Amino acid sequence: MTDDQKNAIRATAARVLQTEGAAVSAMADALPGDFTDAVSAILATRGRVILSGIGKSGHIARKISSTFASTGTPSAFVHPAEASHGDLGMVMPGDLTILISNSGETAELRDMVAHVTRFAIPMVAISGRPDSTLMQAADYRLLLPDAPEACVIGMAPTTSTTLTLALGDALAVAVMEQRGFLPENFRTFHPGGKLGAQLSKVAQLMHTGAALPLVAADRPMADTLIVMSEKSFGIAGVVDGGRLVGVISDGDLRRNIDHLMERSAGQVATRNPRVIGTDDLAAEAMAVMSQNRITALFVVDDKGAPVGLLHLHDCLRAGIA
Repeated sequence: MTDDQKNAIRATAARVLQTEGAAVSAMADALPGDFTDAVSAILATRGRVILSGIGKSGHIARKISSTFASTGTPSAFVHPAEASHGDLGMVMPGDLTILISNSGETAELRDMVAHVTRFAIPMVAISGRPDSTLMQAADYRLLLPDAPEACVIGMAPTTSTTLTLALGDALAVAVMEQRGFLPENFRTFHPGGKLGAQLSKVAQLMHTGAALPLVAADRPMADTLIVMSEKSFGIAGVVDGGRLVGVISDGDLRRNIDHLMERSAGQVATRNPRVIGTDDLAAEAMAVMSQNRITALFVVDDKGAPVGLLHLHDCLRAGIA
């Protein structure tokens, strides 16, 4: 490939991104008039948010539905052609529909429009033509800005699908924020993969109960070493009056090697150790361990009592890095 060809490709990419970016910016500056009413209608929906569209609009509808579902709004995609052959039974009173057609004249959506009209199911339409059949039938009209497609022939759905996808994201995020959707809610719908790992709470990964290497402050170091060996975490927590007052690590043992067996756990321990709470994210615990060059953190309750222990290896096994 010649340098001229490479430059032409870069120029095409820049033109496409600039064209679509300008259209999205224009829509941000002038949101469709029914946008806030559509959000209110979605929030009031007792059933599911049903998305439908054909062709490229169908692909975008699937993605928007997935975004709703993953952010706390029950949602499903219904293919308009399948809807005409029985899947209309999936769209029930109590649901809300979002129908997508840039032209607003998609023949495959006609049975869907008739069905939701018959059963008074709220309809949101996303289209680029305000006077289209779809927009006239809708309860809430989300008009896309008049912007050129990014392809050289001006016909392939490019800018229009980008606008629709961005508008769908705006709807989902607005609903999500109005619901007060939190990171812990997000993890409920994303338990797998890297994202699920990053949203894991300390309580989900920590060791508890008999697994904890705890010793009293006045316990002889000979006994403390046995506890550290049995529990295999390379650390012991020192407790006084039910509270965690210190920790003993391998480093503490090396620093106190002289006359070690003549001392108590409280005399050897590092006081005021780093700790974490059960409701903190495991990723936060991982950051604390990394910053302080330690491999384990005791987990304490609001009174300072040890209730768990989180080891670096627990985080790594969970996929937190």
